[in-house]
Amino acid sequence: MSHFQFHLDHSDANSSGRIGRWETPHGTVQTPAFMPVGTRGAVKGVLPQQLKDVGSQMILANTYHLALRPNEKVVKELGGLHRFMNWDGPILTDSGGFQVFSLAELRQLDDDKVVFKSHIDGSLLELTPARAMQIQEDLGADCIMCLDECPPHDAPVSRLQEAVDRTTRWAALCRDSHQRSDQALFGIVQGGTNQKLRERSAEGLLPLDFPGYAVGGLSVGESPDEMYSTLDFTTPLLPVEKPRYLMGVGRPIDIIEGVLRGVDLFDCVMPTRNARNSTAFTSRGKVKMKNLKHQTDTAPLDPECDCEACTGYTRGFLRHMFMVGEMLGPMLLSIHNLAFYQKVVRELREAIQNNVGWAYRDEYLAKTNSNKTK
Repeated sequence: MSHFQFHLDHSDANSSGRIGRWETPHGTVQTPAFMPVGTRGAVKGVLPQQLKDVGSQMILANTYHLALRPNEKVVKELGGLHRFMNWDGPILTDSGGFQVFSLAELRQLDDDKVVFKSHIDGSLLELTPARAMQIQEDLGADCIMCLDECPPHDAPVSRLQEAVDRTTRWAALCRDSHQRSDQALFGIVQGGTNQKLRERSAEGLLPLDFPGYAVGGLSVGESPDEMYSTLDFTTPLLPVEKPRYLMGVGRPIDIIEGVLRGVDLFDCVMPTRNARNSTAFTSRGKVKMKNLKHQTDTAPLDPECDCEACTGYTRGFLRHMFMVGEMLGPMLLSIHNLAFYQKVVRELREAIQNNVGWAYRDEYLAKTNSNKTK
């Protein structure tokens, strides 16, 4: 795995937060890092150069959706995912394991495979560990994920254990099937919010010696406090010298709490999805752009942000874009929200360097009043 090196540069003296550098074939990722989500090969409404301009280092694409359309062989013929997306930085693809949870009504699962009924045309997509590897190898991302089973948070313990054991068996099969040395294959720790099952999952995966490990099965309905307490006992189970990835999380405060518990990588659709629904994350809390109070407001969306939306447009204009259905509104808010997320992780890196991670968390909460929408 000479294509990948993880360097741990500093650990916060007062938390489990850490800063590092993860070297990949398409560039070095400064950690902690947030990855925008380009499910079908694009981050909705945002150009690749705009992603770079706001500080994005690495992006995520979805194996399940790309296997359905246009098909991984088409992506490979078009030059692989980097050329296909016009993104020359690092890319991560998930395995389809989250769709086992999110598309439960469209799939059948057993010990050997998961079979999805396409949400597009009803055709069947069969994912085995070997098939998940083949698809991701054809797509060509830098970091790929083992096929796993992500159960609901309220599943009974027996069901959670079944998912843990299946995930471990599949991880071994994925490792044995994976051929490309220029891709880092991550194992995924499951187990819900159950400490013993998280320990069982880690004990099964660590001997497989993956170059990185993900924490899956969170942000699937449990409370924030349950998520944080699960991270408290899960991240210490993972190797210090390898990157740790918390899948599908989340709100800015969740990223902050995750970083302070030792997580390095994050992804979530929240910044762009919320933007399309007229909600902005700002240094002073969430802002709902359709609120009437913004109609004649000449102030910038966020006075502490230097993104295109905040330096070029007023709140009144942004509200108008949403009220008349112009696509520029969601595009500008997406740019801003992504810029805000990147600003949070940059500030976290600085706070950890100065050993004040928890103080940064407290200051963030005081400034944003996170539960209030304006």
